[in-house]
Amino acid sequence: MGIVSEFRQFVVRGNVLDMAVGVVIGGAFGKIVGSFVSDVIMPPLGLITGKGQDYRELAWVLGTGADGKTPAAIRYGAFAATVVDFLIVAFAIFLVVKIANAAQNIRKQADAPPPPPKTKSCPECVMEIPIGAKRCGHCTSPVPA
Repeated sequence: MGIVSEFRQFVVRGNVLDMAVGVVIGGAFGKIVGSFVSDVIMPPLGLITGKGQDYRELAWVLGTGADGKTPAAIRYGAFAATVVDFLIVAFAIFLVVKIANAAQNIRKQADAPPPPPKTKSCPECVMEIPIGAKRCGHCTSPVPA
């Protein structure tokens, strides 16, 4: 019974749930990026290269495979599409982390105590003087510490 309760405690811990949500959202985001690259970015690149919309099929054929039918090829079109997928995902993650860090810094600044004052008022002439002054620079009266 101890293992079951420990497992239950592990599963309902916040970090595991957050990680599970992140994995599911990451998978969905990966599909969106894959579609964006395949359906929006690669067709114009395929037209530029003269291969039409079948950009992922670009390859250097090296010869035939061991079965004599399947071509042995370096599929650089599929590789290029995968690199573009990666760069888009990496840039999106970079932006999310940058925004999260900025929000965290703003929160830290709001929670931080105000800095100590650098000046104080002279009791005689009410002019601002440095906090460590022993005599007012304006009216020359002594200032209590």
